[in-house]
Amino acid sequence: MFLLLPFDSLVVNLLGISITVLFTLLLVFIIVPAIFGVSFGIRKVYMKTLLKIFQWATLRIERGAKEKNHPLYKPYVNGIIAKEPTSLEEEIKEIRRSGSGKALDAPEFELSDIFYFCRKGIETIMDDEVTKRFSAEELESWNLLSRTNYNFQYISLRLTVLWGLGVLIRYCFLLPLRIALAFTGISLLVTGTTVVGYLPNGRCKEFLSKHVHLMCYRICVRALTAIITYHDRENRPRNGGICVANHTSPIDVIILASDGYYAMVGQVHGGLMGVIQRAMVKACPHVWFERSEVKDRHLVAKRLTEHVQDKSKLPILIFPEGTCINNTSVMMFKKGSFEIGATVYPVAIKYDPQFGDAFWNSSKYGMVTYLLRMMTSWAIVCSVWYLPPMTRQVSKVTLASVCDPLVPLLLLSSVVSPQPEEDAVQFANRVKSAIARQGGLVDLLWDGGLKREKVKDAFKEEQQKLYSKMIVGNHEDRSRS
Repeated sequence: MFLLLPFDSLVVNLLGISITVLFTLLLVFIIVPAIFGVSFGIRKVYMKTLLKIFQWATLRIERGAKEKNHPLYKPYVNGIIAKEPTSLEEEIKEIRRSGSGKALDAPEFELSDIFYFCRKGIETIMDDEVTKRFSAEELESWNLLSRTNYNFQYISLRLTVLWGLGVLIRYCFLLPLRIALAFTGISLLVTGTTVVGYLPNGRCKEFLSKHVHLMCYRICVRALTAIITYHDRENRPRNGGICVANHTSPIDVIILASDGYYAMVGQVHGGLMGVIQRAMVKACPHVWFERSEVKDRHLVAKRLTEHVQDKSKLPILIFPEGTCINNTSVMMFKKGSFEIGATVYPVAIKYDPQFGDAFWNSSKYGMVTYLLRMMTSWAIVCSVWYLPPMTRQVSKVTLASVCDPLVPLLLLSSVVSPQPEEDAVQFANRVKSAIARQGGLVDLLWDGGLKREKVKDAFKEEQQKLYSKMIVGNHEDRSRS
């Protein structure tokens, strides 16, 4: 029958049939399961198949490298310089002893002290623990995406053909499918939230808004072939609290919002993002700031405080690092979200870079280029841990009484012991440490703003003060004696 049709009509009919079949597959296997929050397990089978292929490719590379006497490259996971956690005073004492045999308290200043600062400077240049947090994580195996391992060279025709086949699958099949899913999810989000926004406030509107958000975010997650494992769901954030998480990628929002219902915080944008923001705020009380308001810390804190004080409002989702880190560490948390006195729900997110690098290096790639790289990767695999809620420790007095039943009179002589109050910075560091420990990430004190800015003078002055205190302290001790 098709052979009797003109060529133009035949092409149109085949194209129509292809689109119908594709839409049917999307509806049955992706959109409908996303609506009900179920999965057929296709993505897990896909992930296991990829792992076997990666293992075979890596073994083939290693065998080929040995046959050609090429040294195998192993990435430096723990840094290129072995460092031990020692203080400035201890290291200078060791330098003085090894150099002159004198104790630390002999003179106020020795020329050998300079070698400590020279060595520290050279170590920092060679093994900068800040700069390397903003570059792609080096893999120990090859994932058929790019040269993510320096061992990859031309090994065999089979390996090259396999890589070429992977390019065809990713760009000719997965990319169109994912673009269609992303367009579907965003369109439904804008349409659904706009319609729900016209409903009167009440339980019905809240119920529909929640499920519209969850459905659309789950579709967007499937647009990235994301395979997410959630742990300890009983600790999921609740109304009137703040959810804080480490930040690797803009899709962190989608990863968390596909399993929970959050109020977003951010700056008002234009274009497509502005359309999405205006539609979302109609159905849910998100917190959007104008460009001029973002720099006003007091105004931001006031808006956030008003939101969390209303226990009927959704938990706020915040990424306190303020920038994306490459999934190997957690950097300094900004203290603003820890000053408002709300319950904090920490969340740790850890991506598996074997299937695709989720890190967004905003200094190198724009948003469009980044999304293209994400949609042409094999998959996005990550684990999410919900940690127990944490609150800021306030100053209080505890009674440490002697509980001896043989001496009841001693209960009257209770010892009063005050507990120091925890400030916002200490609270932020405690939450950050818990997230880093759970996610297997390196806990760093450096500010992520160093990605684009120079080191603040305060860091330099801190080292100067430590050295000055050491010298002045020794001088004062000798004066007293």
